[in-house]
Order: sequence, then C-alpha cells, then structure tokens
Amino acid sequence: MRIIIVGDGKVGSTFAQRLSKAGHDVTIIDKRATALQHTSESLDIMAIEGNGTTLEIQREAGVEQADLLIAATNTDEQNLLTCLIAKRAGAKHTIARVRSPEYVKEISLIQEDLGLSLTINPELACATEMARVLRFPSAVKIDTFTGGRVEILKHCLSPNSPLVGIPLSELSRFKARVLICAVERGKEVFIPNGSFQLAAGDRISIMAQPRDAFLFFRKIGAPTSPVRQIMLLGGGRIAYYLAAQMADFGANVKIIEQDYAVCRTLAEALPNVTIIHGDGTDHQLLSQEGMEDMDAVATLTGLDEQNILMSLYASQVSKAKIITKITRDSFEDIVENMDVGSVFYPRYIAAEAVVRYVRAMANSTGSNVETLYSIVGDKAEALEFRVSQGSRVCGVPLQDLRTRPGILIGSIHRGARVFIPRGQDTIEVGDSVVVVTTLPNLNDLDDILERRR
Repeated sequence: MRIIIVGDGKVGSTFAQRLSKAGHDVTIIDKRATALQHTSESLDIMAIEGNGTTLEIQREAGVEQADLLIAATNTDEQNLLTCLIAKRAGAKHTIARVRSPEYVKEISLIQEDLGLSLTINPELACATEMARVLRFPSAVKIDTFTGGRVEILKHCLSPNSPLVGIPLSELSRFKARVLICAVERGKEVFIPNGSFQLAAGDRISIMAQPRDAFLFFRKIGAPTSPVRQIMLLGGGRIAYYLAAQMADFGANVKIIEQDYAVCRTLAEALPNVTIIHGDGTDHQLLSQEGMEDMDAVATLTGLDEQNILMSLYASQVSKAKIITKITRDSFEDIVENMDVGSVFYPRYIAAEAVVRYVRAMANSTGSNVETLYSIVGDKAEALEFRVSQGSRVCGVPLQDLRTRPGILIGSIHRGARVFIPRGQDTIEVGDSVVVVTTLPNLNDLDDILERRR
C-alpha cells in the first residue's frame, strides 16, 4: 500500500517504522530536515521536507494515489485539517492523531463529518491498556481476541512460582484450560512445545478465556483481585484518562501533580478523584499520602528518567502493582531488567492500532487477518484469522498439519464455542483462529504451512 505520514515526531516515526517493516510504500513529511534525514536513512523510505497541511506538499508526496494518509503532528487541529485536505485531494483513507480530552466526546461526529477512516489517541489507548492490567494485577499486559472472549496475558514468573521447573506438558496438573504460547527469556523469544521447561524470571504469554485465566492465576497463587487504591504520579493526559476509567470502575484514585494550574483543571474534570498539588519525587509527601498502602502506583510524568526512579522507589516501599510510562525506546533494554512493573509505550500502542487497521484494509486484497497484536515487541505477534473456503488447513487434525517453525495455533472460535485446541482437533470453514508466531507478515492462514515443493 502507498502510505503518507505527516509528522516525523516520536509517534510518526514509529508508524513509519512499523508500516515500512510490513512491506508498505511509505512517504513521510515534516518541516524539520534533521528529523527527516535520520528517519529516511534508518528506514530507507521517501522523505519530503515541508508543511504537510498544504495541498502542494501533499501532491508532491503523491496524495492522489495514496491508499492512506496518517496525520501525526503534535497539533490536533492541524491533523484534522491535513486529513480534510488529503481526502479532498484523492487519498482513499485518512487517519488523524487526536489527543485532547476536549475532543473525545465529539470524536465520532468529527470522524464522520471529516470523512476520517480512523482517529488515534495514543494517550487514551495507553490508559485503556493500563486500566485493563489494573483490573487483573497478575498480568503485565493483556490483549483480547474474538470480541474479548480470548485473552493473551503476559506474566512474569517469580522464583517461588509453582510453574518454575516444570515442563509445559505437565501444565494440566493445575486443571486450567490455558495455553502458554510464548516465553521471553532474556533477549530470546520461544514458541514453546510440551517439553519446554519454565524458569524463574521468564515472561510468559498465556492464552485463555477470561474465567479460565482467573482460575489459573488463583491456582498458582498469583493475585486476582482488581486494585482499589491507586496513586498516579503526574497529571498529564494519560493520568486523566486512566483516573476517569478507574474511578468509574469503583477505585479510589489519587493524583499527585506539581503544576497548580493542571491540578485545578483535573479537580474540575474529575470530581471523584483526589488531586494533590505536590512533587511526586518528594518521599515525605508520598509517605504522607499513603504510598506504602496503595494497591497500585503509576508513574506518568513527561520525564522517562523520573518515571523510572519513582517506580523503583515505589517497588521498594510498597507491595503495589507498579506501572511505568516510557516515551523513548532508548530505555527499552535498560528497564527490561529493572523492577519497574508493567512498562507502557504510548506510541507503540498507537502504532499497533494503525497496523491493525492497515491489515484490515488489506482484507479486500487477499489478507484474512482480523486482529493483530505484537505480544513481544517486534519479535512475536498474535494474529486472528477468519477461515475461508478452500483453505488447506481445513479438516486436518492439528497434529498432522505440517506447520512452519515458530508457529503455534492458540485458540479456535467456532459458533458459540471458544476452545484451546488439542492435537486431534481440526480447523473448519468459518472458524476464527488465533495464531502466535515469530514469523513476520503472515497475511493468510495457509501461510502457517510449510511451502509445497
């Protein structure tokens, strides 16, 4: 697909990286020559210097032939105007990055009136994922499939976990219908088989229906109750969205923010949330406000270094579920080995949403991918396929399917039934099948099979 991205900031460059890697023809536009040079050299994509809001620059980028234009500048209004012009100029689809809470309630009207295909709010999307984890604190990340009927939950194994040292073939002893579909060990990622033995420190991805996941975590002694006492350090957009969601869920939320004007705005917008004007790095203040007794602490300031330090401190003085927001990917390798809880990268979450939309667009040209999530960065992904007539996987017992290395069939949705398949089960036309893989760019369920010679 021909895709134009307007805005070469953190979010725009991440979009470009993911879409270019997926094999799309990407052009990026920005006013800053230095940013463009770095992106074009590192990704080998077309870069155009100029104002992406103007018709002249969009035409230079080939907007008339574009399948998709994504407006990802730091200004909502500029993004909306860019998409409006692109749509009038001939772009088939447009996506706008819209961040302001003021637009959230009207976003459906804006989308319809401007002919937008999709709006992306990285902060809201990030807050929603954080809220999902806070409702199930044993997981560090949760992705959903088949309309929420199947989940992939990421869990870190502690040294005293009963799963440590056992091969996956013995998982049945816990009498829970779950599947461990991926294991991260250091920098390595495994799609495990029955003989794979788990170790302390492994980050395991578990596929299950929500109730089965709950029972499994309870049987291995992991916490299953949603958090009720939450402290948020930093009062930005993510904090606003997260506080609103958790307050609606019945949690007691406390936000500590250093900027008095921001505190006043939050107090007016969130009447059911306690707003504290103060410095989130002040240990005395944190103690006074009861950090030691919190069920969860989320560090959400605009400074990655500050978030990391505050998360480390919170993990030392409390038993709280820790959430850390990170903006720059340069910290990815550093925080991997730190006790900073669940780490969220807003721009990666937004990029996943865009990639899923582009995959959905491709359905009309041969792809049957319905849902996609990166479950281990860019090393493994989970894809949901709709099984079409004539697929070579149909009717063959899974134990007899000659699948490529790095493939695991995780779940099958058939009619009203969702199940974790066994070797004797088959895939049938009309099923929705979730596949976990380390292979890139799978577009059809038949791609999981070894190629015919």
